[in-house]
Amino acid sequence: MALLSSLGKYRDTGLLILRIGLGFAFILFHGYPKLAGGPEMWKAVGGAMSNVGIDFYPAFWGFMASIAETLGGLFLILGLFFRPTNIFLTFTMLVAMLNHLAAGDGMGVASRPLELMVVFIALIFIGPGKYSVDKK
Repeated sequence: MALLSSLGKYRDTGLLILRIGLGFAFILFHGYPKLAGGPEMWKAVGGAMSNVGIDFYPAFWGFMASIAETLGGLFLILGLFFRPTNIFLTFTMLVAMLNHLAAGDGMGVASRPLELMVVFIALIFIGPGKYSVDKK
């Protein structure tokens, strides 16, 4: 088990792998499809803000969520503006979780944004690691 106990010295490599994986997933599967969906998609996505009491300009809020997920994914990969990015992504996942719960989707569906929210909160504390633009 010497191999497993020595992996701790590769913490920054692990953070890089995590950042790249999450970043590409957010760009390809979350942010860009919403961004490319245009104003109708933005309005539908932004409607989720009504779950936190904000029911004006849903297209604006949907566009902002799309940007947060797309640029947030890129910034995760690069390790750029790391903590602010994770704060925005945490809020986006909170709204997504509340939207699933309000829609009656149950915790089976709402747990995914909840889990991602926990990861983003943890990353706020951990930081980007040494292989990041923020550390250069």
